[in-house]
Amino acid sequence: MIKNFDDIQKISKDNVDATMKSFGAVSKATQTIATEVVDYSKKSFEDSTKVMEKLFGAKSLEKAIEIQTEYAKSAYEGFMAQATKIGELYSDLAKESYKPYEAFAAKAAPAK
Repeated sequence: MIKNFDDIQKISKDNVDATMKSFGAVSKATQTIATEVVDYSKKSFEDSTKVMEKLFGAKSLEKAIEIQTEYAKSAYEGFMAQATKIGELYSDLAKESYKPYEAFAAKAAPAK
């Protein structure tokens, strides 16, 4: 009986430790993602402000269209790069939050 109680206590402690490690990984990854989103939003706003200034200074319709076309292209490329980076961060978040539980999953998996 005592041995079983000790085993249950050890499993409980291991579960709590794994959960705390997982929460730590989630917290850190979420903070990184939030920082990336804020930085991208700030850069995007600054870039669009610069483009508006250029558009107001354009002397012809052709120049205004050229400025707008360049901005659209760079904004799209920047967005795609940022979306890829955020996707990778979310993938890392999933991997890191699961990592503490891998030992439990290995024990629970049926032997082949």
